[in-house]
Amino acid sequence: MIPKATVDLILDTAQVVDVIGDFVSLKKRGASYIACCPFHNEKTPSFIVTPAKGIYKCFGCGKSGTAVGFIMEHESLTYPEALKWLAKRYNIEVQEKEESAEEIAARQHGESLYLVSEFAAKFFAGSLDKDGGVGYQYLRSRGLEDETIRRFGLGWSPADRTALLTAAKAEGFKEEYLVDAGLCIRREDGSVYDRFAERVIFPIYSATGRVIAFGGRTLRTDKSVAKYVNSPETAIYEKNKALYGISLAKNAISKADRCILVEGNVDVVSMHQLGLSNVVASCGTSLTANQVDFIHRFTDNVTIMYDADAAGVHGALRGMELVLAAGMNVKAVLLPEGEDPDSYSRKVTREEFEEYIRTHEQDLVDYVTDMVLGDNSSDPLKKAEVLNQIADLISLMPDRIKRQTYIESAAKRFGVEQDLLSERSRATREKRIIDEQKRRERENSQRQAQEPATPAGGEVAAPAENPRPRRGVTPMPFASELTDRELASSELALLDFMLNNGLDELMFSPDSEFRPTDGGSITVAEFIDNSLAGDSMDFVNEIYAKVYDTYFELFDQGLDQQKIQTRLLNSEDPQIAAVARELLIDKYALTVENYVKSLTKTETILVINVPRAMMIYQSKRVEKEIAEKTRALASPDAGNVEELLADISRLSAIKVMLKNRLGHV
Repeated sequence: MIPKATVDLILDTAQVVDVIGDFVSLKKRGASYIACCPFHNEKTPSFIVTPAKGIYKCFGCGKSGTAVGFIMEHESLTYPEALKWLAKRYNIEVQEKEESAEEIAARQHGESLYLVSEFAAKFFAGSLDKDGGVGYQYLRSRGLEDETIRRFGLGWSPADRTALLTAAKAEGFKEEYLVDAGLCIRREDGSVYDRFAERVIFPIYSATGRVIAFGGRTLRTDKSVAKYVNSPETAIYEKNKALYGISLAKNAISKADRCILVEGNVDVVSMHQLGLSNVVASCGTSLTANQVDFIHRFTDNVTIMYDADAAGVHGALRGMELVLAAGMNVKAVLLPEGEDPDSYSRKVTREEFEEYIRTHEQDLVDYVTDMVLGDNSSDPLKKAEVLNQIADLISLMPDRIKRQTYIESAAKRFGVEQDLLSERSRATREKRIIDEQKRRERENSQRQAQEPATPAGGEVAAPAENPRPRRGVTPMPFASELTDRELASSELALLDFMLNNGLDELMFSPDSEFRPTDGGSITVAEFIDNSLAGDSMDFVNEIYAKVYDTYFELFDQGLDQQKIQTRLLNSEDPQIAAVARELLIDKYALTVENYVKSLTKTETILVINVPRAMMIYQSKRVEKEIAEKTRALASPDAGNVEELLADISRLSAIKVMLKNRLGHV
């Protein structure tokens, strides 16, 4: 763990123009810099870097962020890895917190597995012409060129079942590392032998290009021998997170804004050789949610290109479920009969393959209909099965508008009422939410049961002193639906004032109703916070509440506005960073209203609009509370009717008061 002081030093030192300038040719334009975006193909520059705020934004593909965010995106690094990258660039020493003996041992063990895996990859590549060169001949027979073989590190494991073991031990590697890395297997009698002997080798790389595992294909036709053998899970390799080809595909996926998923390693290699580099495959297992989440770091769009057999169709449908549940867009492509991505890529040009994908992509409605219903369009039971399956897939989409659009499409294709599909989709979605809540409750109960009880007479450690009450915000999945869209715009408007002008003083006139009673000064952030606290209100939308809390944690540390902005933009929490980017990156949109504002002093704008924004929010909250009380009053099991009526009357008076005050601001 990097100490907070070091993180702050890195964030304060890193200059966005310097960092991005290492990868992109920037041209100065006024107070900003401009370039062609490194994340997608474009001829007219739309990538803007604003050094004053330490941020970048592409107005073509929409990507934006800070120096840390750029390194994370461009180099596919985690937040800590990006910080270390920047520290190295600026010669900042990173001394992480003191590790325990167990942590040191685990880190050293993991590094040993990386080193022995990298040695094995070189050994396999150097053995490609061994045993008569059958491995090399096989790869060439599949149409793979020498440069492609080198680029993917393809190799051969000799038939001698101790060849790798002997070579590795000669280089000083211990047997235990070879076994722990999955390269060798230990028999019951204690002897060790190579796992991948006499197989063509496909190294599996992490996103940063380190060898983490291997896949081996036999060339023997003996059915008693497994056709494919893959590395087991190890300390450096988790199958459900790894993607074959990701280290070479990540930048292409970002630029194309689309990832193509195929089934086999050779499919990936052949398509890359053709020039289609935004292609990956799951590693010897079915597609997983973790793999989809990893792809989501680079794009929102996935095209599934699996075989048309029963297993391929099942895999494609499962893949669709995972992609849709992640809030991404998915399509599927069926290649011509008898073809797979490998064979087809050897028969057509890149342009022809791209055109085929473009003209044969199917959305979930068409794909499920063609694959599941097929020629049974007159079978009412089969038709009902397909409609239910489509509705269940639609229910996975987090975005309500997308759900409605697909429901309309399916209803039109099958000639059924939209309400039927909507009801099925809604019921499936509600059941899934309830099941997920129950699962979390079970996990929480199990976790609490496993926590050690406080010793008799012992004391529970007091929480760190915090001058502000915490909301206990639970992080939402990134890009998920807002809890209350009606209040979202008002909450975002208040955050906008806080993030841009939070430490600016509100210069109320002496007779203003908003002036503090003691006649003292008050900042924008303090005014908003005091107003919410006075009404005992917290933000309803959790993601905005989280940004609000984080802002005041930094505010309470005494940081200036620019440093608060920098910390929010560089937050390790992607939700906080995304909201900060949305509010702090200039939109470059000139409207009449903006023009008028540009002629007005900032302090005048704040004095008028901050109280107004707060009252609009208060008014919306009051209206929602009135609606809730009214519904409760109409309920057959309503409680104290007189109390409800009194509450509605009181709230209505507040609503009128707020409306009148808004009319005078």
